[in-house]
Amino acid sequence: MTDPDRLWDGCAGALRRRLGEAAWNTWFHGVRPRAFDGTTVTLAVPALLIQERIETSFLLAVTEELAAANAGPVVVRFVVDAATGGLDDLEADQEGGVESDGWADSQRSDAVAHATTPGAPAAPGRAEGLNSAYTFDGFVTGSSNRFAEAAARAVADTPGSAYNPLFIYGGSGLGKTHLLHAIGNYVHEHFPQRRVVYVPTETFLNQFIYSIQTKALADLKQRYRDCDVLLVDDVDLLEGKEAFQEEFFHTLNTHFHRSTQIVLSADRAPKKFLTTDDRLRSRLLAGITTAIEPPDLETRLAILGKKAEGINIDVPAEVLEFIGANIRDNIRELEGALIRVTAFAILNQEPLTLALAEKLLADVVASNLPRQVTLELVLHATADLFGFTVDDLRSPSRRRPLVLARQVGMYVCRQLTDHSYPTIAREFGGRDHTTVIHAVSKITGLMAERRQVYDQVEELRRRLQG
Repeated sequence: MTDPDRLWDGCAGALRRRLGEAAWNTWFHGVRPRAFDGTTVTLAVPALLIQERIETSFLLAVTEELAAANAGPVVVRFVVDAATGGLDDLEADQEGGVESDGWADSQRSDAVAHATTPGAPAAPGRAEGLNSAYTFDGFVTGSSNRFAEAAARAVADTPGSAYNPLFIYGGSGLGKTHLLHAIGNYVHEHFPQRRVVYVPTETFLNQFIYSIQTKALADLKQRYRDCDVLLVDDVDLLEGKEAFQEEFFHTLNTHFHRSTQIVLSADRAPKKFLTTDDRLRSRLLAGITTAIEPPDLETRLAILGKKAEGINIDVPAEVLEFIGANIRDNIRELEGALIRVTAFAILNQEPLTLALAEKLLADVVASNLPRQVTLELVLHATADLFGFTVDDLRSPSRRRPLVLARQVGMYVCRQLTDHSYPTIAREFGGRDHTTVIHAVSKITGLMAERRQVYDQVEELRRRLQG
């Protein structure tokens, strides 16, 4: 089959049933087949936003249904063509700079991704940058985070009225980003007329630099000042960047005087920022500051139980207790360990026992010393394992074996280091942070489906942890 219309028609019904009517009508009713050469199909979409959403959330389903219709593997490429229509009714999250399985435009930086409408504020009812998977229902509350969660809910219930700004701080992997997205998703659902924008500080900074270079600073100001809820992650990255601090201060000041909601997160409290302008520090401290501490054992077990429930796997209580007792300080590591043992059991069709968990997590139990794994070490170890160079991993190339290697490397970076998504993305060639988010999600799923991927992740982990 080489007719693009026949191929699309052959999979559209199955894809529609698989995704459901809501997702299909929102994201796919404007998609049109453009070309097909037997192995690569080109799909036209009405907007970059739709392309990025499909790549982020639905690409695996699309490729599987296309492969079934073609009776053979299919590579998907996208082109943006507004003439296809389908954007008028769109009310959904916007995510920028996603690198899926190597089929999006590799040259696009986050700033360039937004250059088509370089400062356009989110429209009423539109939420920008949110991950819909992060909600209050999915957040496990315990003694270590109860006040932060309560403050976040208060802000979401009455945006602009309570705790403004709300500043949440704590170590990496404890749930700060989850709470920011949960606030945004709640406001988007319950106050549909409000405009919500989520942005990591590093992305904001890159856009700031780009707007200066392109003389579009006024557009950037409009983008982040003309919204009802502004959620900014990792604001400790402001340190040492005086020009950006000035712009950020005026952005916060605008929201403060308009009584629109500001929510910020960082790894440490504002008073511990060393090189931050006094006016900005004062503004950061003008509302309420709350910390998230490492979870206690009871909370860790609740997190593990909720994660197991979410992936629909029955995990024995003694396995959960073993993981919870040995991984104490980072929720991301906690969930990563659960994925590691459950994926192994599924792949090998073995019962999930305490003995199996002890064997697979022996490296975790053996030492409680701080890890010395760096992003540079992960890059070199990944390149060596897959037979590429570090320059290959950082390059814009989208060859499938290279994309998989890059995604495995990003996944392991998140598991073995405390670096943020934007920092990892920058290390892998200056990509957008959503590239890393997608890679982590993709590899998490593949580990339970493909033995080869599981073995590659474990071998890379072994090499790095010695």
